[in-house]
Amino acid sequence: MQSAKEDNVSKASRVGRVIRWLLIVLVPLAAIFFLVVVPWFFTYMLTAHRFHFRDLNDGKTPQDFGMSYQPADFQSSDGVALKGWYLPATSQPAGTIVYCHGVNRTRIEMLPMAEFAHSLGYNGLVFDFRHEGASGGAISTIGYQERLDVEGAVRYALDQQHAARPVVVWGVSMGAAAALMAAAESPDVSAVVSDSSFLTFEDTVRHHWKLYVGAPVFPITNEVIAWVGLRGHFQPSDFDLRRAVERMNPRPILFVAVDGDKRMPPDIARTLYGLATSPDKMLVVLQGNRHGEGFKSGNEQYEQAVKEFLTKLKAGA
Repeated sequence: MQSAKEDNVSKASRVGRVIRWLLIVLVPLAAIFFLVVVPWFFTYMLTAHRFHFRDLNDGKTPQDFGMSYQPADFQSSDGVALKGWYLPATSQPAGTIVYCHGVNRTRIEMLPMAEFAHSLGYNGLVFDFRHEGASGGAISTIGYQERLDVEGAVRYALDQQHAARPVVVWGVSMGAAAALMAAAESPDVSAVVSDSSFLTFEDTVRHHWKLYVGAPVFPITNEVIAWVGLRGHFQPSDFDLRRAVERMNPRPILFVAVDGDKRMPPDIARTLYGLATSPDKMLVVLQGNRHGEGFKSGNEQYEQAVKEFLTKLKAGA
């Protein structure tokens, strides 16, 4: 008969075999989950997931802000169908402003800014970026391909509406990044209002991962960055707002930041401001804590900065 000691050894051996087989199965599954499923999920959320942050002005039109308007249907430079509203000035226009909203938002976000600039005598064009609102497009690229939407909007304003120059592009967050990227390529853009832009695509992915997840950035963020670039048909290293500012020079840029913004802290705006060479460049850091909401939290200071910036632009035209 088998002794108790031999029986215990046999049981231990069986347990060891079970543990080894579990490790053989579970370790690869865990690796697949963390190295494939997790980064692909975040890539999907960044590029393909359609989500709209609720806006208090949802359902309103420019008419609710005292502005006449007409539907604007046009295409991006790469052929994506875009929808918007054209807002003609009520008298001899001082120029034209194209407004660019943030990610997971629509043209509605920019109506309060458009109302203010309209009061200063500017034509306006608010529109939905690709994959947002009523516009077409299969994916978002957080501003890179959206630069082509901005280019299409500028061409629509000039060619179809015969809008007055100078043309200014005013963007918030993703819209600011797209505005800077478009202006770097289009001489038709005379100036940019860059509100809460990020520094580079790679930097903002890693920063947001640390801010919201708190886990080590390698290797998941590297995969997300590469896969977003693959899905969006661009090289992530090309999505660099520092280079866009340098290519825009010497055209003027107004950089806007919110002092308590943890997503796009003011040091980003200060860095970009330092790269701009225009004597009419400006930087304003507003009170507040929420990303991209400086027009609400620091409204008076924001409006004063925009008014001063546009006055300088008009004087230098």
